[in-house]
Amino acid sequence: MSVQDTIKSQVTSHPVVLYMKGSPQFPQCGFSANAVQILKASGAQEVFTVDVLQDPDIRQGIKEFANWPTIPQLYVNGEFVGGSDIMKEMYQSGELQKLLSAPK
Repeated sequence: MSVQDTIKSQVTSHPVVLYMKGSPQFPQCGFSANAVQILKASGAQEVFTVDVLQDPDIRQGIKEFANWPTIPQLYVNGEFVGGSDIMKEMYQSGELQKLLSAPK
């Protein structure tokens, strides 16, 4: 299975996926910590996280998968949502909460 296949499988088999540096309990960068806090504040349930620091192939592959150069990256229902700044904007507007609570 290629890295792209692995990523596709991860984002399509879990409703909410966050590619981040570190873990939700121990984020390894401020943007990842922000993303986790935003998801918690939005009431996200069962967030599947992938620590890109554990796998250099995933770390590079996820940037190519969404054509998005930075991490963290959020996927909801198989769709790329964005990074920390986009998550913050969507949270402030209420859009992220709606997206996370929408039926699958």
